[in-house]
Amino acid sequence: MAAKSDGGGGPAVRLESPESSGGRRGGGAAPPARRYRLRDGCWVLCALLVCFADGASDLWLAAHYYVRGQRWWFGLTLLFVLLPSLVVQLLSFRWFVYDFAAGTKDGAGSTKDSARGPRGCCRLCVWLLQGLIHLLQLGQVWRYLRTLYLGLQSRWQAEHRRRHFYWRMMFESADISMLRLLETFLKSAPQLVLQLSIMVQQNSIEPLQGLSASASLLSLAWMIASYQKVLRDSREDKMPMSYKGAVVQILWHLFTIAARAIAFALFASVFQLYFGIFIVTHWCIMTFWIIQGETDFCMSKWEEIIYNMVVGIIYIFCWFNVKEGRSRYRMCIYYVITLSENAALTVLWFLYYNRKAISDFDALILVCVVSSSFALGIFFMFIYYCLLHPNGPMFGSQAGGCIFRPQPAPVPGSPTDAITSPPRSLPRTTGGEREGAPGERDSCVPVFQVRPCAPPAPAARAPRTEGPVIRIDLPRKKYPAWDAHFIDRRLRKTILALEYASPTTPRLQYRTPGAPQEVLEYETTV
Repeated sequence: MAAKSDGGGGPAVRLESPESSGGRRGGGAAPPARRYRLRDGCWVLCALLVCFADGASDLWLAAHYYVRGQRWWFGLTLLFVLLPSLVVQLLSFRWFVYDFAAGTKDGAGSTKDSARGPRGCCRLCVWLLQGLIHLLQLGQVWRYLRTLYLGLQSRWQAEHRRRHFYWRMMFESADISMLRLLETFLKSAPQLVLQLSIMVQQNSIEPLQGLSASASLLSLAWMIASYQKVLRDSREDKMPMSYKGAVVQILWHLFTIAARAIAFALFASVFQLYFGIFIVTHWCIMTFWIIQGETDFCMSKWEEIIYNMVVGIIYIFCWFNVKEGRSRYRMCIYYVITLSENAALTVLWFLYYNRKAISDFDALILVCVVSSSFALGIFFMFIYYCLLHPNGPMFGSQAGGCIFRPQPAPVPGSPTDAITSPPRSLPRTTGGEREGAPGERDSCVPVFQVRPCAPPAPAARAPRTEGPVIRIDLPRKKYPAWDAHFIDRRLRKTILALEYASPTTPRLQYRTPGAPQEVLEYETTV
């Protein structure tokens, strides 16, 4: 069984039918899939509220500046709202165009007769509705509501359709997380620094300025934690992040970003030109550091460089893990650099600030706010890693260090990138199995190495009927992001089609690195 996809230049995929098709998994009950819970819907609603508060407070403040005749502040505030929003809306609409065009070609056969009549009118209405939604800059709001709708449908539908809706909900969550993460660091981060600089220069805090800065700060912290949570929820090889861990992550990034932004605002209020030079220099150094880490996220070299440049913007404000492995040491290096920069910027401002506008007591308070905020952020970071990390506590019994942890011997005949199931379709590792499973922190073995595919089983168990296998002509990415089936939209269409048509859950198999002869087994039939 093969599937065609529109467009070229993507990963080659081969779909294999089971040896004995036409039945569900036998020989015991299939492991239950993860259910969409009420707290998941509440989390989406809170994310939608944060998104709305961030945008609405910025527009309200821009209108306030315009009414008061402060055209310069009005122009900058409005620029940091509209320009990032236009970029994100264009990207969101581009994804919709591809998804909808691919879906209509498969469903309607793309014939001339199918373009007429009621079905053609419905497609035209969908195009007009989506164009209007994105023109009004409401693409993210629509995607949040769609995520909530798909999650609720996965609860209300029958078992077979429930898996289909859950897959679609996970894909939509991946899209909105990527879009919002891009928007927050293009809009909320510079907006936060701008409003803090205005407050320092005016030596006063207006209610609307405080509301806008607080909403931008919360949006930044929320989206980093939300990105990490959705990332872990979407991958079978990762333990899911609890909501307690997500809240502590929000507090961690909230205080560290607040200290960083206040230090930036203080320095920019006195040294505008040197602040721009500092930002560009820091961005170049961070981007070069990321490129030297040899990340492997995009399909081409130039796309990878562009992505690293975007991550370099994130590194201006906070830590963002971009590679599997010993992230603890890279994170320590980053926070040492950040602490040094915050201290240098704050000390330079304290030496040269306008003493006629700001008293010495107020200046000392600002310095204490920067230092205490950064210390609180580091405190919550230790709380997360020591108590609430999904892989277990850093200093617990399971964190005894992977230097003395024996690496499990590979099973003969099993490839490194073994067939894995879609998210939450296999039972979790517990107890002794988790002891030898590689984790995200300080792992000495490949993170994506899977348990042996043929564990010892009772002889009385009947063999299971295997479902379709999607073989992807790409090595599995050793990168803390979604796998190819969560990024490549053509693979999404194939998975969703199989989820809807097949009685069993399709499984994924990536090409094993270092085995050139295995490439011959994959057909370019995407």
